[in-house]
Amino acid sequence: MELYYIAFVLFVVGFLYASVGHGGASGYIAVFSIFSIPVAQYKPLILMLNMLVAGTGFFQFRRAGHFRWSTCWPFLITSIPTAFLGARYALEGKVYFVLLGLALILPTIRLLGITPKEHQKRKTVNIPLALLIGAIVGVLSGMLNIGGGIFLSPLLILLGWANAKEAAATSAIFITLNSFSGLLGNTTPIYIDPSFALWFCAAAAGGFTGAYFGSARFPMATVRTLLSVVLLIACCKLLFFM
Repeated sequence: MELYYIAFVLFVVGFLYASVGHGGASGYIAVFSIFSIPVAQYKPLILMLNMLVAGTGFFQFRRAGHFRWSTCWPFLITSIPTAFLGARYALEGKVYFVLLGLALILPTIRLLGITPKEHQKRKTVNIPLALLIGAIVGVLSGMLNIGGGIFLSPLLILLGWANAKEAAATSAIFITLNSFSGLLGNTTPIYIDPSFALWFCAAAAGGFTGAYFGSARFPMATVRTLLSVVLLIACCKLLFFM
C-alpha cells in the first residue's frame, strides 16, 4: 500500500513543481526520506525524476512561447560542467538537508514580497554575471543532488531578466540538463527497482498536468505565488522534518 501512497504524493509534487518550471528534487527528497527509502536508492532516482518532470515542463512552457534562448545560454555554459564536478563531491546526512534548507530561505523571503517585486520591464542579461551565477548554482546543484532551478528562477525574476513564466521555462531546461550532468558525475551506484516504474509514471503525469496549467492556464501572479509556496514548503521540510 505504501507504494501507492508514494506514487500519489509524487504526482502532487510533480504537479506543483512543474507548474512553476521546476523538476521537484527537494520535494522528492522530502517524500523519500519520510517514507524511509534508503538514500543510496533515491539519490540517482531523484535526478531521473527531475529530468522527466522538468523536461516535460520545458516542452509545455516552450510551446506556450515563454522560452528565450538569449536568457538561458549563459547559465548553461558554466552550470553543466560544474554540476558534474559538484556531483563528484556530493554532501551527505544532516549537513546535506540543513544546507539545502538554508539555501532556500533567501529566495523564499524575497519572492514572498518582503523585498522588491518582479520588474515590469525586462532587463538585458548581464553575461559575465550570468556565467558566474551558472557556475555557482551548477556546483551547488551537483553537491546537493538537485537541478538548481529552485535557485535560478528567483534570481531571474529578482534581477529583472525574466518574468515568472519565462523564468519557469529557462529553469526547466536548466534543471533537465544539470540533472543529467549531475547523474553522470554521481558516484553512488544506480539501484533499479520495479516499483520505480509506478513512481516515474506518477511523477510524469503530475509534471505534464502541472506544466500545462502553469504555462497556459495560470495567470502570472498565480505562478509567482505557487513558486513562493513551493520554496517555503521545501524549506520547512528540509530544516524541521529531516
